[in-house]
Amino acid sequence: MHTRAVIVGVSGRMGQALVRVASEFPALRISGAVASTGSASLGRDAGVLAGMERLGVEVTSDLPAALAAADVAIDFSQPHATRANIAACRAAGKPLLVGTTGFAAEVTEAELDAAARDIPLLIAPNTSLGVALLMDLVRRAARALPPDFDIEIIEAHHRMKQDAPSGTALALGRAAGEGRGLAPAEALSGTSTARVGPRRQREIGFAVVRGGDIVGEHTVLYAGPGEELRLSHRATDRAIFARGALRAAMWLLRQPPGRYGMSDIIASDQSLG
Repeated sequence: MHTRAVIVGVSGRMGQALVRVASEFPALRISGAVASTGSASLGRDAGVLAGMERLGVEVTSDLPAALAAADVAIDFSQPHATRANIAACRAAGKPLLVGTTGFAAEVTEAELDAAARDIPLLIAPNTSLGVALLMDLVRRAARALPPDFDIEIIEAHHRMKQDAPSGTALALGRAAGEGRGLAPAEALSGTSTARVGPRRQREIGFAVVRGGDIVGEHTVLYAGPGEELRLSHRATDRAIFARGALRAAMWLLRQPPGRYGMSDIIASDQSLG
């Protein structure tokens, strides 16, 4: 029995990466491929679109129809589409992994919590298992180190990435803030403050690099008097995110309705498939 997955945002970088690595998962099959209504990819075969042989799955803009023949959905589309995609999965009663970042201005926390009462919902600004572990280490280090260690999050991505700081950098900031006992808004206050003058006490800083074809690099710097600690993750192949997302989707299918993150998979005793 195969797990049938719908890829939402199949024409994007991550959507195509998901199609390419799906063959590594014998228990999973791509049953649907969804792109926006104005996409030039509509009507094309999802496999050919991803640079492979024909998959026999035509790219469509009809998510509800694709969900009818699927077990789980994986969304790597655009932030403005996140609310509609969540609503469609909620109406269909299908688990959803949201890998799209930058949708905070479009969808409220209350809306996410409401959807999670009906379906398993996994919000993953980064689907790398290594980054999931990094989140835990960042939280623990922030809790263990004294407050005179300043925290700076440095991230780098390719020139085409639209959101800054990245969703992963923001999640790392929230993790560090949890370790320091900061509210989420306080942990992320450094993203909107121009760095002028001395560093503010308790501030978590963010530095952003955009250039070339950098897949993704994140470093959390703890800078104290006379010493530094750096926790880092560097991705060299976008396929790691695709593999993590497919493993997470298969895990999510076995969960009851609720809101999940990649850290739940790391902490779970269940097989990742």
